Amino acid sequence: MKALVTTGDGSGLALVDHAEPELMGDRDVKIRVQRTGICGTDLHILRWDAWAQSTVRAPLVPGHEFSGVVVAVGSAVRDVSVGDQVSAEGHVVCGTCRNCRAGRRHLCIRTQSVGVQRDGAFAEYVVIPDENVWVHHAPVSPALGAIFDPFGNAVHTALRFPVIGEDVLITGAGPIGIMATAVARHAGARHIVVTDVSRPRLDMAERVGADRVVDVSSERIADVQRELGMREGFDIGLEISGSPSALPEMIANMNHGASIAMLGLPAHPIEVDWATVVGRMLTISGIYGRQMFETWNTMSAMLQTSPTLHDAIEGVITDELPASEWRRGFDIAAAGRSGKVILDWTTL
Repeated sequence: MKALVTTGDGSGLALVDHAEPELMGDRDVKIRVQRTGICGTDLHILRWDAWAQSTVRAPLVPGHEFSGVVVAVGSAVRDVSVGDQVSAEGHVVCGTCRNCRAGRRHLCIRTQSVGVQRDGAFAEYVVIPDENVWVHHAPVSPALGAIFDPFGNAVHTALRFPVIGEDVLITGAGPIGIMATAVARHAGARHIVVTDVSRPRLDMAERVGADRVVDVSSERIADVQRELGMREGFDIGLEISGSPSALPEMIANMNHGASIAMLGLPAHPIEVDWATVVGRMLTISGIYGRQMFETWNTMSAMLQTSPTLHDAIEGVITDELPASEWRRGFDIAAAGRSGKVILDWTTL
């Protein structure tokens, strides 16, 4: 089969002939990959930066955002069948740590990630455990199925705290921030303000439901807050950018008793005004991945019942390229001005 592979020697990725994965256990599922989304994690692996060097087990096939069709299942697999249209949860958990045994698998201390510690889906085929497979029981296009992983991040973040009737500040209008905007609008938020420095991405956030977008290179959140008549600050903050200035700015504009869900991963430590956090009794919650599998159920149900949300999420996909044009796809994703970039593996 064809696959994108990193050797771990700093030479980036290469589309090469690679051994086709086979079922290794009776609970494994083999999937013919249709589409794969390009994630920031994949850009780190391409650059082979310090994070990639310390985390990735090379040689490796990256890629964890994908959709496909099941072509083979192990003898003990019960709820996944050949021919099923599927996406997948990319966190493979141990099943025996305290959190796994308590049903909190998203908090497993031994998590291994598809496309990071084990071969992923920038390939024509991938094999994963059956418990990581999400079967689509309602029609979902292959491209939309490929972004269920980041959509799950958006849903987990946006719904971490109740948003009905609340004023929501979202810092970061990348694809996940845009999807979180659509979810917050669907869930009944009052005012939604989204910040970024990319005009195309801010325009996308506005189209899916933001009441006001803010280019923080030229505007201040506090000014927009006054413009909207919000005298007491934001009730809910969703920090999705990872920018070192975003969290302090968010904290300065939150109401007393407000809550912040933090998904963005900062590259360096952030100086936080803890006196304000304490004095305003703010709650800050870290968000990692998706709740397994309650988030998956929630996002599938929302897409089934809301054509508006379905179209908004699918509209986040701005570029769909043949897998052979993966270099161009990675360049588009790295430029930071697009929505989701998808590679089509059925064209090889």
